[in-house]
Amino acid sequence: MIRQAITALFITAALASHAFASPELAKQKNCMACHAVATKMVGPAFNAIAAKYASDGGDAKAMAVKIQKGSKGTWGTMPMPPNPQVNDAEASALATWIMNQKWTP
Repeated sequence: MIRQAITALFITAALASHAFASPELAKQKNCMACHAVATKMVGPAFNAIAAKYASDGGDAKAMAVKIQKGSKGTWGTMPMPPNPQVNDAEASALATWIMNQKWTP
């Protein structure tokens, strides 16, 4: 009984982390309305964001805060609005996913 519960817990966690580790969460939270993986749109491409944060020390926690609270001045005059529909776990997952996008000029 305990073994089955533990197995179910691991499977649930794996499925949840897989959902977070994909562009699906970015689509659900409307990130893709302004961003794309490799193309600048209204906002910078995710791979450009990953490259910038990697050169700044790779602070995914700081990125997660910006995802939730917005930012201005990091990429020019266009501000990024706050996204209050993103909770802490989702912001962390999105930041981790974005940091894993590779820059290919």
